[in-house]
Amino acid sequence: MTTNQTTLASLHRDARTILAAALADCSIPAAFARALACNGRQLHRLRARSGPECLHLDDFPDIRIVAIGKAAAPMLDALLALLPDAPDLRGVCCAPARPALRHNGIQYFAGGHPLPNEDSLRAARAALDLLHSADEHTLVFFLISGGGSALFELPIDSNIPLEDTRRFHQILIGCGAPIAEINTLRKHFSAVKGGRLALAASRATQLSLLVSDVPLDQLDAIASGPTLPDRSTAAEVRKILDRRRLLEQFPLSVRRFFEHSLAQGPATHRNSPPPSRSYWELMLSSDEFAQSSARHAAALGFHVVLDDHCDDWDYARSAQYLLQQLELARRDHPRCCLISVGEVTVQLNATPGAGGRNQQFALACAEHLQNAAPTVLVLSAGTDGIDGNTTAAGAIADATTCMRARSLHFDPETALREFNTHPLFVALGDTLVTGPTGNNLRDLRLLLATES
Repeated sequence: MTTNQTTLASLHRDARTILAAALADCSIPAAFARALACNGRQLHRLRARSGPECLHLDDFPDIRIVAIGKAAAPMLDALLALLPDAPDLRGVCCAPARPALRHNGIQYFAGGHPLPNEDSLRAARAALDLLHSADEHTLVFFLISGGGSALFELPIDSNIPLEDTRRFHQILIGCGAPIAEINTLRKHFSAVKGGRLALAASRATQLSLLVSDVPLDQLDAIASGPTLPDRSTAAEVRKILDRRRLLEQFPLSVRRFFEHSLAQGPATHRNSPPPSRSYWELMLSSDEFAQSSARHAAALGFHVVLDDHCDDWDYARSAQYLLQQLELARRDHPRCCLISVGEVTVQLNATPGAGGRNQQFALACAEHLQNAAPTVLVLSAGTDGIDGNTTAAGAIADATTCMRARSLHFDPETALREFNTHPLFVALGDTLVTGPTGNNLRDLRLLLATES
């Protein structure tokens, strides 16, 4: 093995080590242990940001739970492990799959992602049914995590069929818009988003526990904000629809819904105050994931730089920018790790292949690196363990990626153009396969450089 090959092999190991360690640090059980503690019948909120620091469970003979998103099942398990036995507890859990461990009193649904399915609608109806009878003696826990926008859905207009609902979501995913814009449209479409789920239990005391896959100033975008007040307006909806030319792409039933609701005024509960005893707690965020990654990179001897400026940028622009920032940093620190969290955008064609935004970003970086020194490596991965329509979390790329791909009869430019990057990385053995992590803290990009 040459010196360059040894260097790259070491960088590959370091990148995978940092990712695995950060995922372990930011597990759901660890986050709940940091935020909540139960002493008999008292639930202590150790990092309370709104509402009381202690909830006296004896005040609530009726406890209900609604868990939504990719982390729904582990969040439910973690909460129930903390709470004392409550034989009459009832709840709804909507996750990507029904877990092997199921709790009495909980209805489980396997919602669809990235597109809603029949269970997505069933789960939303079940949650609304559960909440409508809640009263002043009810404590409702809302466990909200990313992915809930698709997993948990119910159109305001009951005449919109599932097929059209799925097409609506599919168009939004592929339109290239930032997640805040996408979720603004989802809120105005849905009977369980934009704060409407919380309003269904307006008399109850509510605690929303959030695992964030959005920027910290956009927490109402997590799962399209089912329990937080909606800050968006009908005017914003109209601007997004016009700028992206979306109405003409929507199925007829969806197009008619938006046209009618915009003509009538705000299709939102923005002007309705949230329930008076509605509180929230941020359990995990991508910022915590970035800080954990930084600690582990520093422990491996890297000078660490954090840069999130390219959040919501196009993947190609993001690749160019971050590689440029890495080059600037390594002038003073040859052994350097640039960490970027958030999401890049990809505007898909009508017939995309197998891949996701992380593999698309990694291959775009590989094209820039093919004429560079072989002492730079890029890792891009989804913290949920899933990238696009593949079983990989993402991929690793370096200066040899394109050359090795061509030797196996793959054309990197074609793979990028056709959004078909997954087969190329599988052939190279450079996919990142973690399996579903039960978490969702946005994406992690690691750019590592070391001395030649």
